[in-house]
Amino acid sequence: MRLQRTIAGALVTAGLALGIAATGATPAAADTAFGCGYPQVCFYKTQADWDARRWTAAYKDVTSYFQNLSSGAVGAKWVHNSRNDDGALLRFSSGGTYCLQPGWSWQTAPGAAGPTGIRIMDSPTC
Repeated sequence: MRLQRTIAGALVTAGLALGIAATGATPAAADTAFGCGYPQVCFYKTQADWDARRWTAAYKDVTSYFQNLSSGAVGAKWVHNSRNDDGALLRFSSGGTYCLQPGWSWQTAPGAAGPTGIRIMDSPTC
């Protein structure tokens, strides 16, 4: 577990260096932000989808495994976690992961591949 957290921390640091943006929101604001109703993790394929608050796929089940993403979510440019106390662990084709905390949004860095899997955790910190 310690190794996973160290790797995850390094990936987050690397991701931030590559321009991945994560923005926070208060839990009260998380309920309906960006067109994403509670308790979902919503994916937006394009910038236009994000701007229109029109998600292209959404997930809400807490699982003990990664779910492969549907075609509406693979390669998404934005992801928003509307859940109040559950983190969403995003998986990438490189094998890396990123923990999207409750009420936070994530944006793919320019030219980077979007997520390929999701695991909604029963913990805000994944």
